[in-house]
Amino acid sequence: MDRNRISRYPRAYLSPFTTNHIHRRNPLILALWSLFAPGLGNLLQNRLFKGLVLIIWGTVLNTATNINLSMWYSMTGRFELAKAVIHTRWLLLYVAVYVYAVWDSYRGTVMLNQLAILADREDAPLQPIVVKTFDVNFLDKRSPWLAVAWSALTPGLGSLYLHRIISGIFFIAWTITVLYLSHGLQAVHFTMIGRFAAAKSIVDIQWLLYIPAIYGHQMYDAYTGAVEYNKLFEKEQSRWLRDSYQRRDFVMPV
Repeated sequence: MDRNRISRYPRAYLSPFTTNHIHRRNPLILALWSLFAPGLGNLLQNRLFKGLVLIIWGTVLNTATNINLSMWYSMTGRFELAKAVIHTRWLLLYVAVYVYAVWDSYRGTVMLNQLAILADREDAPLQPIVVKTFDVNFLDKRSPWLAVAWSALTPGLGSLYLHRIISGIFFIAWTITVLYLSHGLQAVHFTMIGRFAAAKSIVDIQWLLYIPAIYGHQMYDAYTGAVEYNKLFEKEQSRWLRDSYQRRDFVMPV
């Protein structure tokens, strides 16, 4: 079989900035992540551009509408305030983005699962290393729990550990922006020294409620990404050994 032929259903693509590959996922889980924030489910599909656009647009609309602040007032029983802070001028735009993100995450995952099955059946060869001017990317074994630990320290570091450069830089920048605008780290500092009233007064709830989705998504994505990268490494190695390893019935020359 010609190893240089073009694959009809490629399993993965390595570039200096990422390793993008398709594998089977649970559509309901990805739709659930899009319920937390538009775009998160698309990123779990490795559809980077669409995911980042939906995240940025969803964040702009959420902030303009005060969705998070309204949710906070609703969860604390202050329903009149929850209705008062909503900006209805932006609300229907956010609803459209929100519903589309959930629908596209589920539908796209179903289609990608079918393509992943076809890619496994074709079992096309994969280039395991890319050497370019800006960076070197290669397949190897990575620890899922180490990826989770880096993401728990700062969202985005786990993605950098998995050589997802673009998404890693984006999540680092997004985390810094949210923590700064929410005064989250200042609130943590006041809490640690016992100044609870100051911590409550300084925090911006509208921005603070982005943090659980950011941390949760990055830790989940880092773990599942490392597991799937390890499987990809094993599949590439198995494919190469089956094609290249010497046959047992080969007669050694005397």
